[in-house]
Amino acid sequence: MNAIDAWVWWLVVAVALGIPLVVTAMPEFGMLAVGAVVAAGAAGLGFGIVVQVLAFVIVSVALIAVVRPIAARHSRRPHLPTGIDALKGRQAVVLERVDGTGGRVKLAGEIWSARALDTARAYDVGQEVDVVDIDGATALVI
Repeated sequence: MNAIDAWVWWLVVAVALGIPLVVTAMPEFGMLAVGAVVAAGAAGLGFGIVVQVLAFVIVSVALIAVVRPIAARHSRRPHLPTGIDALKGRQAVVLERVDGTGGRVKLAGEIWSARALDTARAYDVGQEVDVVDIDGATALVI
């Protein structure tokens, strides 16, 4: 196998590593493909197989060790609660007396049926309450 054959084989390896990169969206395959391209460059410059393999291993490991943690850190997004999870912990205003059996509150601009979490407590009209949980279409308040 001469020098031209070696760099062509390294490019074939790079393309072969690019296929699972596209299919699985795992960036590690792309980093290995870059290592193969660097090894192809080493082969094109006439270096032996040992240098080519070392170039592939060093570049691939360096990219995985350095780039992967940085990419993982940037891909984390803060968890934003949505739906009923976003309503938990919010304040509501009592529209109809709320006790252990029921009532109505204005929560996030909407009128909700409500029930006191502590069945012995009651909340009067105009009082602010905290939403602890949502049970179906009923806000549990304290």
